[in-house]
Amino acid sequence: MIARLLQLITGAWMAAALGWLIFNLHAGRPRAAWLGALFLLSLHALVLGLELLFHHHVSRHDPLAPASARSLWRAWLVECVTGLRVFCVQQAFRHRSEPDFLPLASAQRGVLLVHGLVCNRGLWNSWLRALRERGIPVVAPSVEPPFGLIDTWAPAIDTAVRRLHAATGQPVLIVAHSMGGLAVRAWLRQRGDPALVQRVITVGSPHRGTWLARFGLSPNARQLQLDSPWLQALARDEAATPRGVPFTCYFSDCDNLVFPPSVAALPGADNRLLRGWAHVDLLDAPALLEAVLGYASAAPPADTDARRTGTASSH
Repeated sequence: MIARLLQLITGAWMAAALGWLIFNLHAGRPRAAWLGALFLLSLHALVLGLELLFHHHVSRHDPLAPASARSLWRAWLVECVTGLRVFCVQQAFRHRSEPDFLPLASAQRGVLLVHGLVCNRGLWNSWLRALRERGIPVVAPSVEPPFGLIDTWAPAIDTAVRRLHAATGQPVLIVAHSMGGLAVRAWLRQRGDPALVQRVITVGSPHRGTWLARFGLSPNARQLQLDSPWLQALARDEAATPRGVPFTCYFSDCDNLVFPPSVAALPGADNRLLRGWAHVDLLDAPALLEAVLGYASAAPPADTDARRTGTASSH
């Protein structure tokens, strides 16, 4: 469903820009033609810029030291390119280009990749290639419904975990981006068997919600609001019945969607700050893939670029 939606949005966006250009060129207005087309093609960059302006304003009083204007500017530039690649190409048209990898016999533990809101398995294309090239079993489902309650993702996560566990005979390493991290927590609360999971790594997950979710209209967007009733109930349930699975939470001080930054830290988890990365671009952080490869091979994760919350790590 998300692939079709992104195909429609991308096609309509390009058609609008091209239509404006052709119409005004034929009408003898070349300056309006090119300026208008450029404006339409830059809409995504304007939205990203607005998100980071909100981030800068809201994060001034966060316990973590705020990102510099230069870091935010660089994060904006990189995310403009990354966002186009991920949403308009990978997830729209290439979400089936990289298959899951379940070899008949493997000494490696399996890795489950869980995407977030308005995403599908195409988000993980480079990860799927990297893990497959190293012989690591990996599964990346496209979880639906995309705009329902977060809890409705639990059955799909449960199926994928059990599939990987059955194939490898080892506890599964789960890597979850954005809202996917909350979906994994919801699965553990509902039906998750901690014995099936080695560790959960969340990447830019709004564990306490995000300021930007106040503008969302879908049921899961309302759950993502800062300290929403759903998030408070989830935290209470986890306090009463511990998750039983270790969590490592990576997050950034330049995240354009999940802010203020400290909302992506989870009490009791190994919280790691990576400075300078935007929301989707965070998945390209070398320290993150190194850590996942370390856990997948049952070796201690590399810790050259990442540091525990409160210290800096360069982009």
